[in-house]
Amino acid sequence: MARRSGERAYRTRAALGIAIYLALAFAPLSLMLLSPLGPARAPLQEFAVALGFVALGILGTQFAVAARIGRLKAPYGVDAVYYFHRRMAVVALGLAVAHPALLIAEAPGRIGLLNVVTAPWPARYAVATVAVLAGIIATSLWRRKIRLGYETWHAGHGLAALVILVLAALHATGTGIYTDDWKISALLFYLAIWVAILGYIRIGKPVAQLRRPYRVTRVERESPDTWTLTFSPEGHDGLRFRPGQHAWITLGRSPFSFEAHPFSFSSSPNREGGGFDMTIKELGDFTSTIGTYGPGTIAYVDGPFGAFTTDRHPATRYAFIAGGVGITPLMSMVRDAADRGDETPISLVYGAATREDLVFSAQLDELSSRIDLATTYVLEDPPQDWEGETGIITGEVLERSLGSVDAYEYFICGPPAMIDGVARSLEDLGVDKRRLHYERFEIA
Repeated sequence: MARRSGERAYRTRAALGIAIYLALAFAPLSLMLLSPLGPARAPLQEFAVALGFVALGILGTQFAVAARIGRLKAPYGVDAVYYFHRRMAVVALGLAVAHPALLIAEAPGRIGLLNVVTAPWPARYAVATVAVLAGIIATSLWRRKIRLGYETWHAGHGLAALVILVLAALHATGTGIYTDDWKISALLFYLAIWVAILGYIRIGKPVAQLRRPYRVTRVERESPDTWTLTFSPEGHDGLRFRPGQHAWITLGRSPFSFEAHPFSFSSSPNREGGGFDMTIKELGDFTSTIGTYGPGTIAYVDGPFGAFTTDRHPATRYAFIAGGVGITPLMSMVRDAADRGDETPISLVYGAATREDLVFSAQLDELSSRIDLATTYVLEDPPQDWEGETGIITGEVLERSLGSVDAYEYFICGPPAMIDGVARSLEDLGVDKRRLHYERFEIA
């Protein structure tokens, strides 16, 4: 009953969050609606100005959407919020381009406003806004293709976002259209909200993290390229998280740096002392050196985050489906169930490339004697003596492993292609997609 009431609370918060977002995104547009009627202007011109104000509102709200604020993202899931953030950036760019395009269509003589050498400064600010916004979207979409390091991208992304907001504000106030008298103060106050959020992200949160440091107390190799790091709090009680959630970790550096990275908790949230484990695979620039961080390394933690947890989805049976290092949040859920003596049946389908890549296989076999846990391993490259499932996790594998697919609440974690494939297979088998839960970690 408590879980169901908690889910209703999440839904209420989700609806409230959407309403607040819409109010803030359209707040600049109210400057037009609250202004007294002036000289008649062409409807197309008015519409173009309206699009510009909406673009400004969306650009401002991007700061709040991207901010790592747990209560803000909790009702939706971090991956959904970042997906929305990316899509709204494209929407804002489209509106920002449509704004001058419609003005020029209404009066072709305005084409000269695009000449940054001769145009008035407000027009130059507008052109610069579109250029920087297009640049930030391009580098976000193709960061890996152009081999732009995550830390460099992250720092540049934040700086460029602030520049965009300043340029857009200079353009809006410089034109004097619906931004005269008290409306300038109202607009500047509105923009100050987003600057304050940025200040909280870059200054307030790091200061708070400095007061709650952690130390790496254990480093254990789980597979040829996967490591478990144990973090213990120093001088505080640690953090409380739900099984399946994740946090952003800064290792060996100041929390003011741009080198925080998201990883799932792989331990149970019930550990005494406030410590926790994170199991990390060598995949990118940062994680390729994860095994070199020895005991004693200082760490700062921002979290917890995420809606990928059984605590939010009560069920009579669970199906956990993992691909590779995607086992980590599911392992947290399994360990939590064992610690609480939860008798809810769990069926785990765990796919990996080789037997050596099956992280936690020994622990899973041990836990199956303590809780109702049945594990099916699936190997893409099995050894000759392998008698289990082979290949990838398909609908046929799931039917053989789970039996009646209608009996479960599903939690899926792994590479994006694996998540998509498993979700399609389950939907093809008739599983309601509302019973499929997953979070994607390619958010950068």
